[in-house]
Parts: sequence; C-alpha cells; structure tokens
Amino acid sequence: MTTAFVYDPFERNHSFPGHPECRERMQSTWELLETDGILDSLTRLPNAPAHLDPILAVHNSAYVEQLQEICRGIQEPAGGSSRLQSWDQSALWLDPDTYVLYDSWEASLRAVGGLLQLTDAVMTGAAGNGFAMVRPPGHHARPRNAKGFCLFGNIAVAARHVQRKHGAERLLIVDFDVHHGNGTEEMFYDDPSVLFISIHQYPHYPFSGSIDEVGQGPGERFNVNVPFPAGVGDAGYLAALRQLVHPLAREFRPDAIFLSAGFDGHWMDPLSAHRLSVGGYAALVKDLLALAESLCGGRLICTLEGGYDLNALPHCILSSLRVLSRSPAGISDPFGAVEGNPRAADKVISAVKRRQGIR
Repeated sequence: MTTAFVYDPFERNHSFPGHPECRERMQSTWELLETDGILDSLTRLPNAPAHLDPILAVHNSAYVEQLQEICRGIQEPAGGSSRLQSWDQSALWLDPDTYVLYDSWEASLRAVGGLLQLTDAVMTGAAGNGFAMVRPPGHHARPRNAKGFCLFGNIAVAARHVQRKHGAERLLIVDFDVHHGNGTEEMFYDDPSVLFISIHQYPHYPFSGSIDEVGQGPGERFNVNVPFPAGVGDAGYLAALRQLVHPLAREFRPDAIFLSAGFDGHWMDPLSAHRLSVGGYAALVKDLLALAESLCGGRLICTLEGGYDLNALPHCILSSLRVLSRSPAGISDPFGAVEGNPRAADKVISAVKRRQGIR
C-alpha cells in the first residue's frame, strides 16, 4: 500500500501578513518534510486547478462567480519570483476573518484540484490512502459564502465527486479540527448518503455544532456532532473515535472515509484550548486508518484544515504521514503531551450515544 501526497506551492500567493492562516504554515511544514526525507517514500501527485463542475455540485453558482469577480478585481501583484516573496498586495475581506487576494481564486481552485487528484488516486487503487496538504482550508465554507478562512468546501467537493465519478454510495467524513465543520455539515445536512461526524471544542468558533444538530429530513441521524468542552485532551478524542465513530461507521458501511485533518487542537495552538499532542493526533489517524482497512479497503483520504502553531503543525503532519505510510520512524513529537481532562469528554460521549441510539 502506498500513500499519495499532494502539495502545490502556488498556495504561497494566498497569504496576508499577521493572519494565522498564512503561507508560513506550509513553509515550516515543507522544510521539516524535506529534512526528514519522508517525501521520498510517498506517491507525489501533480496538481492543477479544479474545473468548476465539481465545485458547483456543492456551491451556489452565484457565489462562485462573485468570488472569481472579487479576486480578479483586486490589483494583480508584480509577476515573476517577487510574486511569492512580497507582501505588497491588496486584499479584500469577505468576513471579519476571511481575506482574498488576486491569486486567491486560483489558489482555491488548486486546493480543490489537489484533493481531487489525491481522491482519484485512492479510489482507483493507484494509492492506498493519501494526504492533501492544501490551503486555503475548506470546512467552514458554506454553499453560498466564504467563512472562517475558507473559500471552497474542499472535502465536500471531493466527497460529492467520489459519488458522481466513482459511484460510491455511502461516504463517511470525520472532522477532528478543533472548530466545528459547519460548512461541510450544511452541504450534507439532508443527505443520508454522507455520514458527517465532527468532534470539536464547544462553545467555540463558529458557535455551531451542538448535539441536537442531527440532520433533517432523510438526512436525520446522519449528522453527528461531538461538542467537547475545552481541555479534553488526547484521551477524550480517542474515546470519541472508539465509542462513537466506530459503531456508527460499522453500521453505515462507507465506501471510503474522508478526514478533515485540522491540528489546531494541539496544546500549543493559539486558537484553541483542547490540549491534544502530536502523539495524540497520530493515534487518531492510526485509529481511522485501521477503521478504513476494516470497512472500505483502507481508503482514507485526508485533507488539511486548521493548525496554526508554526512549530507544532509540521510535526503533526509529518507524524500523520508516517502513520499513513507505515514508516518505522515512529512519531515526531519534540513537545510532548500535557494533561487533559477525559472525564469532561465522558459526559458528552454519553449524551451523543443517547441521541444517536448507540448502545
């Protein structure tokens, strides 16, 4: 089994100084991956901007057209190599958190395109599993607007693409980003063919994702939120996977598993307070990989969401890639773990079990 990997340096053109969702996230990560040498063991995939058809399968056409017009209306930066080095670009803000530059349109198309390339590789058997190291992230983007650093719903686009191109009947999306995946939830809220499970800090941005958000109509019970209080730590998240995700997934029998891999629950991250560690995240990826192997031939398709500490994020991604590729090198965690409060997680897990009818 090989692990596919996609990264497109064009993402550097989408970055705003001082913003947590910036190109330095990938710069520090890329440097560590190159130094480590793990890239030589991965199936590197080429990338190109996505066509609009798969994006329009989950996003409103008026929004997509408006986003393109907004980006193209911004002053284009100087060409050549300086384009990647200079902050001298104009920016517009779509909401208080979400900026766009001239190159944000193409960067977003390439983020989707990279994930689709990886998805196709896994679904056709060219790779066993994969990780798309793309930005801007996607799980907050709504059908009709951008939100929370996200322009397109990358993982939602990929999931619908798998159904349309590869004939998948049932897909599981697990989102362990510390922020609720409100955009992904909204895109599949009435759809019983996609089981969406979000494990997140609550109350916390985007201030959605309660236990009672369970889907509607035919999609009822196919939307599952695990709203943890702050500080649950590694043990709390792993318990949620084993006590909630496992039984729901085994009942659902997905054709593939998607992972919105946000690493912003790390104890060093400035945007959360969930006290996870690099080793804790690696354990979650290992657990999901084993679940995928037992249910759907190992088809685990991961895409990057959050993670804003420039020291912790690279090691979270490196360790995840080591797990996916079965590297003997083990976990890369120079920071260690801090004590969490898994008892706080137990109450939420019990409540979700009752809500979902899990025994």
